[in-house]
Amino acid sequence: MKGVLQLPPSTGPLQVMATAVGRTCAAGHLPIALLLFACLAQFAANGASHTSSRPSDAPIFNDAHFHLTNYVQRGITARQYFEMVGDRVGRVAMFGIPLQQKWDYFVSGERAPDYYLLSDAALYYYSFVDAAIAMEYLSLSDPLKARVDPMITGFNPTDMFAAEHIRRVLLAFPGVFSGIGEFSVHKEFVSSKVAGHTASLRNPALGRILEAVAEIGLVAIIHCDIDRVREGQRPVHYDDLLRLFAAHPGASVIWAHTGLGRFVRPAEQHLALLDALLSDAAYDHVALDISWDEVARYVVRDHEATAAWAALIEKHPTRFLFGTDSVAPLNWDAYARTHAVYRPLWAQLDPTTRAQVERLNYERVFDAAVPRVRAWERATAAAR
Repeated sequence: MKGVLQLPPSTGPLQVMATAVGRTCAAGHLPIALLLFACLAQFAANGASHTSSRPSDAPIFNDAHFHLTNYVQRGITARQYFEMVGDRVGRVAMFGIPLQQKWDYFVSGERAPDYYLLSDAALYYYSFVDAAIAMEYLSLSDPLKARVDPMITGFNPTDMFAAEHIRRVLLAFPGVFSGIGEFSVHKEFVSSKVAGHTASLRNPALGRILEAVAEIGLVAIIHCDIDRVREGQRPVHYDDLLRLFAAHPGASVIWAHTGLGRFVRPAEQHLALLDALLSDAAYDHVALDISWDEVARYVVRDHEATAAWAALIEKHPTRFLFGTDSVAPLNWDAYARTHAVYRPLWAQLDPTTRAQVERLNYERVFDAAVPRVRAWERATAAAR
C-alpha cells in the first residue's frame, strides 16, 4: 500500500524506527527525523536496561527443578537430555518422581495412565527411582556429570525410617547425589491419592528428614502447597511450614513453586507472605524456586502482577531460583516452555538480578552443598 512502511514480519521495533528515521531524512523532513531519532535513542536505552547480563559463552539458565521421568517412571535418558539441551543449559538438578501411578485394571481397563490426573487409582512410593537416577548419572561422561546434581526422591515422608533411606542411598552411590527432592508434603489432588498415611507438616518423620539434610549438607527441594485448592482467609499450610523451616536452620531448603500449583492460585496476600518469610533472618536458609509453567502464568498474567513479582525478586535477589519443572520432555521447546512464559518477568528484572535467578543462585546453593555431602560420605564410610 502506497505510503505505508513495508518491512518483513520478523523486523523488530528498533529496526522499524531506524528505517523510519532514514526514510524521513531522505524525504527532507529533518525536524521530524530528529524527533524520531530521539525516540529511537530513548527506546534503545530502555531496552538495554532490561537485557540479560549473560556473557556470550554462558548458558541461558541453570535448571533447579527437572524431572527425568514421569509418574509411571518413563522418560528420556540423561544422555538424551544433554543431546536436547546442548550448551543452552549449564547445570541441572535432576530427579525422577517419587510416586508411581498404579495401573489398576478394574479402574481404567486397558487404558494405561501416565499422569496422576488420568486415573482414580492410588499412587504409591517407588523407591527404585533413586537407583535409576544414579545409573543415569553414572552413564555420563565426566564433563556432563559435572553439570548434574542428582537428587534422592524415593522415600516416604510419613515414614520415620525415611532418613535412613536417604543415608543408605548416599552410601550405596557415593559421589552421586547432591540433595533430596522434589518431594511432596501437601500437593493438590496428589496427597489424597497416595496409599497409606497422608504426608503432614506436623509429622515428626519430616523433622527427621530435615535433621538428616542438615547433618549431611544436602539441598532439600520441598513441594508444599501454601493452601488448599479452595482457599481460606489465610493460607492453611503457611504457618506450619514456617515452623518447620525455623526448627531446622541448618538445612538448605528450596520451597518449590512458592507454594503454588495448577489449582492452588496465589491469594491476595501471597507476595506479602513471601516477603515476610524472606525478610526474616530465621529463614535465611530457605530459597524459593519459580519453576513450572502453571506458576509462571500467575506471575505474568498481567502487567501489574509481573511488576509486583519483579519488585519482590529485586528486593530479595539471592533467594529465587529458576527451574523448568519439565517432566520427561521430548524436545527443547517443550523443555524450555517455562522459561519462555517468563519473558515479561525477565524484561522487568535488572540484568544482575536476572543473572542471579537464572544461573548464579543455583550455583551458590549447590556449590555449598556438594563438598559437604562428599565429606559426609567419606567420613561415614571410613567409620563403618
